[in-house]
Amino acid sequence: MKPKILIAGSGAIGGIIAAILAKNDYDITLQTNHPEFKTEAKTNGIQIIGYHGNFQQRINTVLPSDLLNEVFDVVMIATKATDMVEVAKNILPFIHNDSMVVSLQNGMCEDALAEVVGKKRTVGCVVGWGATMVNRTLLDMTSGGFNIIGSIDNMPEKKLIQLQEILGKVVPTHISDNIYGSLYSKLIINSCITTLGAISGNKLGKMLKIKLFRNIFVGIMREAMSVAIAMDLKVEPYLGKIDYYKFLDKDNYWARIKRDLFIRIVGFKFRKLKSSSLQSLERGRPTEIDFFNGYYVKKARELNIEVPLNQKLVSMVKEIESGKRAIGMANFQDAFFNRYR
Repeated sequence: MKPKILIAGSGAIGGIIAAILAKNDYDITLQTNHPEFKTEAKTNGIQIIGYHGNFQQRINTVLPSDLLNEVFDVVMIATKATDMVEVAKNILPFIHNDSMVVSLQNGMCEDALAEVVGKKRTVGCVVGWGATMVNRTLLDMTSGGFNIIGSIDNMPEKKLIQLQEILGKVVPTHISDNIYGSLYSKLIINSCITTLGAISGNKLGKMLKIKLFRNIFVGIMREAMSVAIAMDLKVEPYLGKIDYYKFLDKDNYWARIKRDLFIRIVGFKFRKLKSSSLQSLERGRPTEIDFFNGYYVKKARELNIEVPLNQKLVSMVKEIESGKRAIGMANFQDAFFNRYR
């Protein structure tokens, strides 16, 4: 018997997962906050294009207020990190003791989720594939890739294998016995790309043509790794390729040249990438900064270590959110960044 699955969040990630699983005959309920989307998704379906081909899929879609007496075996939360805790609180009446609640957010959200639903139910997931919302009912799976899943409190392996099979319908899915290390690995890259894009207003390619930004990238990574070491957290290689320990190990001339060249290549390859936090700010919405660079700041405070660069970046994003600072390259004329020039 296939599990009952609730996917909370009808954006690109949640919508694509829901459509693919519904197409594979899973018992799917997609939760949305948009009444017009609910009607369209149930009546005509949503259109998926890209990596899995082009198809139209009708999905059982509900508003939060529509949920009454249903109980779900698996809940996947595919909202922004800023909305995750509230969503988790709202789904509590609709899960049972053995339900799995999966965080699909960027950033480190698992501890906050576990505080609401309990550690035994909480599953972390690294989403390693791309998706874009072209419009509310047209979603583009822009690239394939992988998922990495893992529990934070010794969940029985058979349950993780079941979740692996489910998410494996979307992309190959791997089980990690160090999910925090895998999540932290992606967090480091996101904290560089997303936050600097939000403050500067630029896409990745334009940023990484400038030496200052390449140096700040390395600075963010160094502080993030200092926090990980103080936490006694083993950080997994990013995409199985970037070993942060080796990448940051030496600081001689040739090591700096090698790092600089690598970051230049990343900037060119993903030159059109626009920060998700920048997009949030442009829509007048809060960013996920507390779950990105803010996570290092919080942990550093607990561990009594210093992360001045990340603290500065968090402060600048907060000032932009509150209207006290404008988005733009002028932000990096601040004397604080002289050490990175």
